[in-house]
Amino acid sequence: MSERITMEELAGLMKKAAGITVAPEDLQQLSDSGFDSFGLDSLGLLGIVGELENRYGTPMPPDAEKCKTPRQFLDLVNSALLAGA
Repeated sequence: MSERITMEELAGLMKKAAGITVAPEDLQQLSDSGFDSFGLDSLGLLGIVGELENRYGTPMPPDAEKCKTPRQFLDLVNSALLAGA
């Protein structure tokens, strides 16, 4: 398992935690679009944060659940994972 979350992994987490199917390529192309444009709401994002906390056994940054775009979310989470590595 990598210490960085990829767009492909984020797409999988969106499916698992929120039941939203998004192609990783679409996430990559539209990474600065709001999560709401993919149909993901704040509760779905909270579910993704919970999945990551369970996976890595460490709390995610408090602002992770407030991120508005996939790029913003991955930048924040990956920075936290690298800092904790």
